[in-house]
Order: sequence, then structure tokens, then C-alpha cells
Amino acid sequence: MSAPLMLGGIPIVLHAGAPDLSEEATGGNSLLRLSNGDAVKLTRWEKMTGSISAQGWMPPALDGLDYSAPLELRSTQISSMQSAGLVFTLPSTPRPDQAPWAFALIGEQWVDAPVDTVAGVSTVTAVAGASLYQVWWMPVYSVFATRPPRAQSSASATHSWSIAWQEA
Repeated sequence: MSAPLMLGGIPIVLHAGAPDLSEEATGGNSLLRLSNGDAVKLTRWEKMTGSISAQGWMPPALDGLDYSAPLELRSTQISSMQSAGLVFTLPSTPRPDQAPWAFALIGEQWVDAPVDTVAGVSTVTAVAGASLYQVWWMPVYSVFATRPPRAQSSASATHSWSIAWQEA
């Protein structure tokens, strides 16, 4: 990956540790049962939440951020969609510094496929013999984050840190 993980405009350098990323959807939804027993899911909203953690030779240098305000998180965790079609409406905003990329399945091999993304819609150029297409992107989020808890080990000369975040 050429684009580094970034929080609040600060790139997290590899010397601060190779980050472990997690994210999951959270939302205002509930599952209701109708009188005949069928389930209906009601969703009012959905946002992402996650964490970043690492252990490296230096701290991540994020102490100067204002954690009381939303911060821009440029994730390096790949999001992806798959379809036999060529048009994909992305459910999250791709990073502005890393354009989405695509693959086409020909037989049992995935090959690069040209893709153009405008306003959150990725259009893949058809590849002869392809049966499926995938679009991959790295999302950017506006998040609330906590000041990272940290630990330092003089014995191993390492700095450990983690950040919890929720989409604003």
C-alpha cells in the first residue's frame, strides 16, 4: 500500500508499528416479528466503529490532535464489493489520495481491470471473458477518537498504543 494510515492529517509511520485495524457497522436497528412470525428489520441509521493498535519503535505522535472534535481517518483497511455487473455504488467514501481499483475474474484467475470512480460510483471497464468483478477501496471517515492509551517497554525498546474510534 502506498498510502499511509492517517488520523487528523498525521500519517502513522511504520516505525510506530504495523497497525492492526478493525471496523464494524453499528446502528440503530431492531428485528421485529409480524403476527405471522416473519421477521422485519428496521434500520434508522448505520455508522462504522473500530480500533487501531500497534507496537513499534516509536510512538505514533498523535498527542497534538484535538480529540474533542471530529478527526479525518484515512484508513488502509480495504473495503470491497463483488458483482457480475460493472457499476458499483460504494457505501463509503474512498480516500482522495488512493483511487479505487478493480479486478475481473477470468476462469479461476483474478486480473486487474480498469475502473473509473466519480461521486462514489465506480464503473469497471468490461474485460473479455470475465464472469465477476470486484472493486476495492480504502475508506476515509470523519470520526471521534479517544486519546490513545500507551505503554513503553524499556526492556524491548517498544511503544504500544491503541485508538478506539466511531464514525461521527
